[in-house]
Amino acid sequence: MSSPLLEAHDLHKTYRLGQVDVPVLKGCSLAVSRGEWLAVLGSSGSGKSTLLHLLGGLDRPDSGRGEIRHEGQPLEGRSARAFDRYRAQTVGFVFQFYHLLPELTVLENAMLPGLVPGGIGAAPARRRVSNLLDRFGLSHRLNHRPRELSGGERQRTAIARALANDPQILLADEPTGNLDAHTGAEILDLLAEAHQSGLTIVMVTHDQQIADRADRDCRLVDGVLSVAEGTEPAPLA
Repeated sequence: MSSPLLEAHDLHKTYRLGQVDVPVLKGCSLAVSRGEWLAVLGSSGSGKSTLLHLLGGLDRPDSGRGEIRHEGQPLEGRSARAFDRYRAQTVGFVFQFYHLLPELTVLENAMLPGLVPGGIGAAPARRRVSNLLDRFGLSHRLNHRPRELSGGERQRTAIARALANDPQILLADEPTGNLDAHTGAEILDLLAEAHQSGLTIVMVTHDQQIADRADRDCRLVDGVLSVAEGTEPAPLA
């Protein structure tokens, strides 16, 4: 069996709120195979977003309390430049509330990851996201601002942005949570299409029906993941 593309072992994450320590993740472990679509189920406040932020390198586990590996190599200890490359080239993020910049057009928003350190550059990003936006039915919206778009159009723009650098892994945080059922189903169809082309997806949701679109699901309860099916992550040496 090939080693996981992305794995986490015994992740702990605690936030400080005033004078109180609030533990969110309390020993989270998972393994994601190349090309797999994994859904993480959990209630609001269970730590699902925190888990995605750790997997994507947007945040770090508590010091000495957990490890994340990509293709068998730990994220911890990488140089700042290597971390930038991981965040830009390896992972793409889709959020519930889109996070589009209101002053930029659809095309400019989608191109942004290509412009950051480690991105593919302006010209390649323009070509790639123009093709993605055309596939997503937004070729007539390239010069529109986010305020002129429907919720579904905003989320399709956000997905194009997440795929701008052709990442290996898409991290999706409640990608349909701000949409009606019909529009949400259309967004899940787009994710399914990307998954069929080989994209690895880790998606968090509170909805079992949405999780059912994935290859496998697990549940985050009290800071720990319970895996319904598949292989538990092997101990990390």
